[in-house]
Amino acid sequence: MSRIRSAFENANADGRAALVGYLTAYDPDLDGSLERIMAACDAGLDVLELGVPFSDPTADGPDVQAAMLRALAAGATLPRVLDLARAVRERTDIPIVLFSYANPLVQMGSRLGAAAANAGVDGLLVVDCPPAHAAELRDPAVARGLDWIGLVAPTTNEARMSAVAEVSTGFVYAVTLKGVTGAELDADAEALSAQLAAVKERFSIPVAAGFGVRSAKQAKALAGKADGVVVGSALIRAAAQSVGALADLVRDLHAGTER
Repeated sequence: MSRIRSAFENANADGRAALVGYLTAYDPDLDGSLERIMAACDAGLDVLELGVPFSDPTADGPDVQAAMLRALAAGATLPRVLDLARAVRERTDIPIVLFSYANPLVQMGSRLGAAAANAGVDGLLVVDCPPAHAAELRDPAVARGLDWIGLVAPTTNEARMSAVAEVSTGFVYAVTLKGVTGAELDADAEALSAQLAAVKERFSIPVAAGFGVRSAKQAKALAGKADGVVVGSALIRAAAQSVGALADLVRDLHAGTER
């Protein structure tokens, strides 16, 4: 069983949803990024989404975009992000999901699967890679034991959901709102419950829900509907205040995932 699946099963055994946290690699620089990541892991993350900086994100809001620009200015490249992942792996057994747009990964080509596995990465989540075109990136990764994390949105139809289900392992990321990362989660509770129930019925792997989660109260609302709760922009904002603020937020969110 992969580290990712184990993390979800362990959280469920503890009576809570898994806490999945996103941080951009190299934000604000190598040393600062590693410090922030380890503080978040130590404070209670179950799964780390390590963002690969990219100059032209299309699904990310202002907080993630700003983090990516800071990281690129600090010299972030995909090989350096993998070096950072290796440094994280030396310090913790937490599952690491490489969270990226397709462009940086395609440039590495067939070497990606081996390079990611050797760095201790457990899965890939590629925001702009539809299932019909996933093979180029997915197959070398899966061959090296990595999970391929699919995404579904409120607008995903049944045919597309089936296609995502066919290629996804580890967990599926259920986007909870229409918009970009960091937007306020204000979805109708009944509609959101129906959306997540439909996703859980379709997928045999854990479902993690995210986009717009900022507080323990919001995490708790999702924890009863999904197997995991994903938080990103709120962590970036807290980290910009201080490492202590980041750790405090992770501890609060972790408490909020209890069912």
